[in-house]
Amino acid sequence: METRLSMPKVSVTILTYNQAAFIGEAIESAVNQITDFEYEILVGDDYSNDGTRDIILEYQKKYPDKVKPVFHTKNLGQNGLFNTIETLKLAQGQYIAHMDGDDYWTDPQKLQRQADFMDAHPTYSACFHNAYITYEDGTPTEELNPPDQKPVIEADDLIGEQEIWFMATSAVMFRNGLMHYPDWFLKSSSGDIPRYIILTKFGPIGYLPYIMSVYRKNTGGASFRDYYWDERFLRNRIMMYSGINKETGYKHDRTLKLNIARYYRMLLDAKQYKDSYFRKAGLAFYYLSLKKPSFSETREIVRDYILPKWIMRVYSFFALLPHRLRGTTQ
Repeated sequence: METRLSMPKVSVTILTYNQAAFIGEAIESAVNQITDFEYEILVGDDYSNDGTRDIILEYQKKYPDKVKPVFHTKNLGQNGLFNTIETLKLAQGQYIAHMDGDDYWTDPQKLQRQADFMDAHPTYSACFHNAYITYEDGTPTEELNPPDQKPVIEADDLIGEQEIWFMATSAVMFRNGLMHYPDWFLKSSSGDIPRYIILTKFGPIGYLPYIMSVYRKNTGGASFRDYYWDERFLRNRIMMYSGINKETGYKHDRTLKLNIARYYRMLLDAKQYKDSYFRKAGLAFYYLSLKKPSFSETREIVRDYILPKWIMRVYSFFALLPHRLRGTTQ
């Protein structure tokens, strides 16, 4: 019988779907880690059909004691969330290091450094490090985190009136067994945002000031799957932040309501509402009640989304009438 001592200390979970062009580099960066402990590499593939699976199997043959494919009989959906959850269920390590299949690690000491940090900080739920962001369109590479990045992250640092994101998926290591998935999380199109907020319920998240991974922004990767002018995406964000509000015991109620209001404001310009006056007007009233904006913004919302266009045309006609009459008498 295996003892706990023979179990891996870290479970690397690589999540992928149709990323044949990238998955090899991701797995290679994981197998090249130098550690004084055992670790496993679980590669969860969400039913790819572009050759990704064949590449994963090649790495399994090359590293049979380390690379473990996690294949499904169908695409599990929800933007890869269920692939993530099913892969995490198989993780045996004390710590979990995540990576999307189109990202990769750049430092062979990454796992060792993060595991050492977690060992030295038993009250922390997770830790993360700096990362490079690279762009497919040739935009210069940049660092994700600034030089003055806060070293200890709490829930307050992850919740704001705007969406907050400063932890690359490939940069985070967290304790196994802490995560749970409420119904709202299972419906969310984002996994990282709610995951990190839930983790802070169990302890702070520490920062290591090393650049040890690359977050790749490309049209074929996970970075461009969300659309801010699409009703489905916007309503999903509203649902997610409402769930986060409940999950955190409404401690950030006003801040989160302002965040949610921002998505209602974007809904007014969603493509699905382009020719729907009554739906827009109803949303506009709700936005005003939620946001309680300034007088000038309220006036703009009423003018652009609540007052029917024919009323505005009549108003404009009579407002300009004195000027027209003066022009005809001169």
